[in-house]
Amino acid sequence: MPQRRNILADEIIRLSSEHPRKQGCTCLLRRVVVWLSDKQQELVLITNHLDFGATTIAGIYKERWQIEVFFKALKQNLRIKSFVGISRNALQVQIWTALIALLLLKYLKLRARFGWSLSNLVALLHWNLLTYRDLWGWLDNPFHTPPLEPQPVQLSLAPGQHPP
Repeated sequence: MPQRRNILADEIIRLSSEHPRKQGCTCLLRRVVVWLSDKQQELVLITNHLDFGATTIAGIYKERWQIEVFFKALKQNLRIKSFVGISRNALQVQIWTALIALLLLKYLKLRARFGWSLSNLVALLHWNLLTYRDLWGWLDNPFHTPPLEPQPVQLSLAPGQHPP
């Protein structure tokens, strides 16, 4: 017999209110109640998967929730409203690009001595995108006013003068 772990209830139900009947939902459903020990609360799952075990259903929903949280973070921090392409390759390229961008942002946040929140870092990077600044200096002291004109990186040569 399989272990029930954190499963409090596993029931076969049928929705009996008027709204589901009007929508044509008269099929059997499964109600699984899971105890979330980290949050000290119950989570009620309704599914049409009647063949899987209750712990399998709880695991599927947990993994699905992680995917939802991931896409929510991408949409909030990178302002992605929709995908540009819809082919498998286009979606993979867009997801990998977003992952790389998020990884770079998290690295900048980790490296900075200033206490950035990820959303503030993204917003201020966006605002300063076309401003010439030393990135590492700016990460540690973002409210320092940049010089009006950047210091030249290249030596200037006067006519007739040879480099040293």
